[in-house]
Amino acid sequence: MNSKRAQVPMRLLIISILLAVGLRGQSVSNIVLSGTVTNPAGATVPNAKVSVRNLATGQSMEVQTDPGGKYAVPDLIPGEYEVSVSAEGFAAITSKATITSGERQTLNLSLAASSGNAASPTLGDLGFTPEQAKGSAQDQARLDRRSHMLKNHQRLGLITTAPLLATLIVSNQAAGRKSTASGRELHATLGGITAGMYLTTASFAVFAPKIPGTTVRGPIRVHRALAWIHGPGMILTPVLGALAYGQVSRGEKVHGIAQAHSAVAAVTGVAYGLAILSVSIKF
Repeated sequence: MNSKRAQVPMRLLIISILLAVGLRGQSVSNIVLSGTVTNPAGATVPNAKVSVRNLATGQSMEVQTDPGGKYAVPDLIPGEYEVSVSAEGFAAITSKATITSGERQTLNLSLAASSGNAASPTLGDLGFTPEQAKGSAQDQARLDRRSHMLKNHQRLGLITTAPLLATLIVSNQAAGRKSTASGRELHATLGGITAGMYLTTASFAVFAPKIPGTTVRGPIRVHRALAWIHGPGMILTPVLGALAYGQVSRGEKVHGIAQAHSAVAAVTGVAYGLAILSVSIKF
């Protein structure tokens, strides 16, 4: 009888130890590593990939930042971790983190500009402050759409340089002593392609959502100023070219306002090249 009574405390002790271990394991596995991912200008970066790897076990977890640039990695255990972050348009970064006992730990991360994407303007270049970038979901959606459209504007702008250069190269076959009918046709075709691509490129910048209260600074200010030169030039150049083409096709010499075609085209080309250069060099 006494032996049975002695076993009761022992069983209770074993159950208590098991419960304590179970609760400890549960609390350890509930550790959350969270933080905010920002770009070099201090604006939050949505949809960034955050990977956390336990250096001891090799196990890893991957999450994405929300529209406000925040992330949270749950169910971690104490130990040394390697935290990697990557996002489109930025160089991937890796950081070390030591996880200790506790419910939540914070690690904020800042992405660096990609060396292969040095020409990409940041939200800071476009005049967005970190506070504006951390606004409501509607504001964030507007920022994302503007950023997306301006990236398309930049990419198409670079692509447009190809037909523009080709048009300038064959221009000697469309005028002067070396002028030929086929050369004029080729020059006119390339000019039309250039004008069409330019208008498409410009539309992404013109119709991108505007953010009230933002200020434009840095290379974007120069980029916009040059647009007032190459913009009208891209419209006027093909008009003058069409006049000159008609005059030559009728056997006439180029005369009147059509004579300004070459000069306007040259100024437009130089202004366009400087506009691209202005966003390729940070200052």
